[in-house]
Amino acid sequence: MAKIFCIANQKGGVGKTTTSVNLAAGLAKVGQRVLLVDLDPQGNATMGSGVDKRQLALSVYDVLLESASIQEAAVYAEKSGYHVLGANRELAGAEVELVELERRDQRLKEALAPVLGAYDFVLIDCPPSLSMLTLNGLCSAHGVIVPMQCEYFALEGLTDLVNTIKQVHANLNRDLKIIGLLRVMFDPRVTLQQQVSEQLKSHFGDKVFNAVIPRNVRLAEAPSYGLPGVVFDPSAKGSLAFVEFARELVERIPTM
Repeated sequence: MAKIFCIANQKGGVGKTTTSVNLAAGLAKVGQRVLLVDLDPQGNATMGSGVDKRQLALSVYDVLLESASIQEAAVYAEKSGYHVLGANRELAGAEVELVELERRDQRLKEALAPVLGAYDFVLIDCPPSLSMLTLNGLCSAHGVIVPMQCEYFALEGLTDLVNTIKQVHANLNRDLKIIGLLRVMFDPRVTLQQQVSEQLKSHFGDKVFNAVIPRNVRLAEAPSYGLPGVVFDPSAKGSLAFVEFARELVERIPTM
């Protein structure tokens, strides 16, 4: 049965989408069956997986409004090695439409239920704001993976996210917890980053993943080629770090 993880952080620009597509590709590389759900109307995770959001016949929008199933809407990103439930600009409209509907925060969870046997991992790329879309992701998930830059403002954003997760856990999804914090865009030469990294480890302990994703040009270039960095340049430091992270996540599953 698939483990469902949200990639979430209420702070923008911390590498959520980069983490989502590269973790998906890394998991596929180590032999896992993966579905990546793009819940961001910008559709960056869709494009970054090699799927053209402008050509989608069906998207996550149709799934949330129950006019299509995930089996019908998900497409296989051949070069990347995993399935994508894509998003495009239509999804922005779902925010408004969902407000009026029953079970509005449970739509994604109910849609995922029939396909969980077909995958080992379902990764959900959430938008940065706490919106109805993010709430659907959090209500569906077993846990949250938090990509974090080791900077002061990132710590403030983390406090907000932890409070949000506590509220969703208390009121809507008793399974939800923080699976772990992933240090991204890490530059060991910067003293502040090392200090924040140590603070995270002392405060969160083994919730901080051992894998660290370095600041890497090849990872930043990959989306312009419509590929995860792990596929675009498998030998780049950032790509190797994501495959290492994928392995660590698979090893941690039995202890969760």
